[in-house]
Amino acid sequence: MKVNGYEVCDGLYYIEQHSWVKIEGETCKVGVTDYFQKMVRGWAFRKPTDIVYVGLPQVGLKARKGDPIASIESAKAVSDMHTPLSGEVMEVNIELLDNPGVIGESPYEKGWVAIIKPSHLEDEVKNLMTAEGYKKHLESLIDIKNQEYTEMLKKVGLQN
Repeated sequence: MKVNGYEVCDGLYYIEQHSWVKIEGETCKVGVTDYFQKMVRGWAFRKPTDIVYVGLPQVGLKARKGDPIASIESAKAVSDMHTPLSGEVMEVNIELLDNPGVIGESPYEKGWVAIIKPSHLEDEVKNLMTAEGYKKHLESLIDIKNQEYTEMLKKVGLQN
């Protein structure tokens, strides 16, 4: 589904920091959302391939839900990816080292960041957003940005 130009995928879970998780049996694949990657690269002005670096977590890293586990860099900004679940990093997407732009081209498929073996899946999944919940979260962020933009235009005299 689309939310104001941002893709949100059904069947995934999300956190407010714009990371997603896909439960795959005993492990979970994690990555960043379309919104995240577009904000990092400056969507209006950059191409998906303008993501220039991904700092991957170390295999074996034990992280708690919400911890930063990776960094994603574009010509515009650097931002941390926060893990949606607690657990141990079992695998990382090494393709991102040679081709970090994959995150911009395919954030939900080829641009995944890590595979985690969750330590508290049943407890933590209850607090994650579904696609519908994340869609509502994005809509509220977009509303806030639109209000701020309108106020800025008024202050500079470009809108009544």
